[in-house]
Amino acid sequence: QVQLVESGGASVQAGDSLRLSCTASRSTYLYCMGWFRQAPGQEREAIAAISSRTGSTVFPDSVKGRFTISQDKDKNMVVYLQMNALKPEDTGVYYCAAGVWTVTCGTVGFPYRDWGQGTEVTVSS
Repeated sequence: QVQLVESGGASVQAGDSLRLSCTASRSTYLYCMGWFRQAPGQEREAIAAISSRTGSTVFPDSVKGRFTISQDKDKNMVVYLQMNALKPEDTGVYYCAAGVWTVTCGTVGFPYRDWGQGTEVTVSS
């Protein structure tokens, strides 16, 4: 099991950038790491995934070109979500998740096992 702690959430203006961090309790080298967000009154949405072993990434169309996901390569213990050109619809609680890597990393239904508590992002127009 991996404990995950998100940080970096804030209240910002539309067009601003923000970087979220997800710190793991141990190396996630053989894991698939994901970021999700949940807007008020809506279901949780997958917004980014990265294969820690290969570095390959996946994004939905809603954030593609604006968000990037990366990971520290020294210890594979921190995953970052860089968010640019933020929009009010990006508002929500952002969660980090981890699951043992399989070829389905980044696909809908990938079985993430461990979740963080979330960090809140508010984007004002």
